[in-house]
Amino acid sequence: MTGDVRESVKFESDLALDLIGVVEEAAIASARTMGEGERDKSDQVAVHAMRRAFEQVHIAGTIVIGEGERDKAPMLYIGEPVGAPAPPGVEYPDVDIAVDPLEGTNLCALGTPNAISVLAASEKGGLLHAPDCYMEKIIAGPACRGSLDIDAPVEENLKEMARCLDRRVKDLVVVVLDRPRHAKLIAQIRAAGARIRLISDGDLSAGIAVAVRGSGVHAVMGSGGAPEGVITAAAIRCLSGAMVGRLVVDSPQLEERIVSMGIRDPHRIYSARELAPGRNIVFAACGVTDGALLRGVRFFGQGCRTHSLVMTLTTNKARFVDTVHMETSPGPRGVRLY
Repeated sequence: MTGDVRESVKFESDLALDLIGVVEEAAIASARTMGEGERDKSDQVAVHAMRRAFEQVHIAGTIVIGEGERDKAPMLYIGEPVGAPAPPGVEYPDVDIAVDPLEGTNLCALGTPNAISVLAASEKGGLLHAPDCYMEKIIAGPACRGSLDIDAPVEENLKEMARCLDRRVKDLVVVVLDRPRHAKLIAQIRAAGARIRLISDGDLSAGIAVAVRGSGVHAVMGSGGAPEGVITAAAIRCLSGAMVGRLVVDSPQLEERIVSMGIRDPHRIYSARELAPGRNIVFAACGVTDGALLRGVRFFGQGCRTHSLVMTLTTNKARFVDTVHMETSPGPRGVRLY
């Protein structure tokens, strides 16, 4: 093992458990509001819990994708420093962090599946500083790497996916956000013969699911949030999956903002590696409500139980973590059952 690889493994292993703790705290806080019908409240408690949890993590972190632009949330804004204060003479590693404290605020508010708390972390410069706009995306499993073409007709992409997966097009299940802007895309997928799973929210968790064998979905297509696209790309790199994306730039003001963020070509087509180019990547997610990959938070008399996923790029491993959080016991709050 070379020195660079050893450093990468250490970076990722040092952060992995701490970052699981961060998403767990956000998930627990938001799960307590599940079904109340107040999406803003659910989002706010998740943001505050995640912010507090970061104060225990020994990093010099910077939020590069956060809540502070579109949602106007009071915490975790783009550019905000996070992490525990370093003692005199000690330097913590510089870490760029992309967060979505509650992906699927409507899902949590309504008590419906697939709400999660999620983040990705990398060394400085390891995550694209994406503006809060839409991004066209195609996401598929590892077998489809190098085969996706965002400019190709939908039918051609589906035929290529089917070939890579050794399936027929009619065997494919494609996840699409149920939005009016996707009416043409939905019609084209159906005309090609593939099946569709429409979702109301949560295309990030769907994007992760397609790269996990046995999830029952084979692709995500359509436009969703660019910040969520970068977080998805970090997960896709850890899973060796396939992804292409392009920012949807539909106004002069947005084009100016993109240029100010250092993106020279607003129409560039990005791969997962270009969206999350870091050598060291940690991805962590915790279920808020039950979903395809993660169970939601389950409360009991003396605490709660969470189900999380953590992935690292260097090892290409995905670990599911089952944690019991005891509120009244002394010592560490969580007991993790791997």
